[in-house]
Amino acid sequence: MSEQPASRRQAACGRAYAGWRLFARNRLALLGLAIVGALLVLAALAPWLAPYAPDVGDLMTTRLLPPSAAHWLGTDDQGRDILSRLLHGSRITLFIVTLVALLAAPVGLLVGTAAGYLGGWVDVLLMRVTDIFLAFPRLILALAFVAALGPGIENAVLAIAITSWPPYARIARAETLTLRHADFIAAVQLLGASRWRILLRHIMPLCLPSVIVRVTLDMAGIILTAAGLGFLGLGAQPPSPEWGAMIAAGRQYVLDQWWVAAGPGMAIFIVSLGFNLLGDGLRDALDPKI
Repeated sequence: MSEQPASRRQAACGRAYAGWRLFARNRLALLGLAIVGALLVLAALAPWLAPYAPDVGDLMTTRLLPPSAAHWLGTDDQGRDILSRLLHGSRITLFIVTLVALLAAPVGLLVGTAAGYLGGWVDVLLMRVTDIFLAFPRLILALAFVAALGPGIENAVLAIAITSWPPYARIARAETLTLRHADFIAAVQLLGASRWRILLRHIMPLCLPSVIVRVTLDMAGIILTAAGLGFLGLGAQPPSPEWGAMIAAGRQYVLDQWWVAAGPGMAIFIVSLGFNLLGDGLRDALDPKI
């Protein structure tokens, strides 16, 4: 924490430590971090933690059993253990949010920084394309893409990624507009750096924290969109234990056998809440003004 660090590594470690101290002051952010960490652990250990196979049930003896010591969250209409399916379904949820973040965030960051720094007709063209995507609700646009590509988890991920990058582009462009005339950018230009080198090496890293915060806050929306596609039968296909598809299978039993839909619904709620709390904490920790 020295005011005059001896190396770049010490300076980076000092910034990381200061950010962690600021993050740790927020109790709700720590709760969100614990929820996301628990999701990662449960997804990694799902084959060993699940008491039953997620896709095997007995229609004669275990169909629609209420929560009990043998089945903590009950069983569904096919006699399958809901807890086991939720644990294995957490892997699908992490697969979706991770791939969408890896696909959408770089595209949005590149489009936004290029539009903000290059300006002119490049800015007009890229932002009008962004406005077209923002003009449609995300779920409706994702439904259109999945309908064209066909049902399936891979196509659902691609459709959600295509509809998720415009907000990141808007944020990156706004950050770039505040940086393009900074003194250090002018100094780099005087040293002979090209436009793309300035964009990739100096502007994009400074815009990255804001995009990371927005991605974290968008995780809940990505999960809900994926669950909505699964609910409509356009996401992961049966017998895959995807949470939205599990809710769709349990909607006809929601009054009498409420636990069939309540389990995956509560899982979506808790995980979405965890990502939102984590995003709020990261926003405070990564805010350069603070």
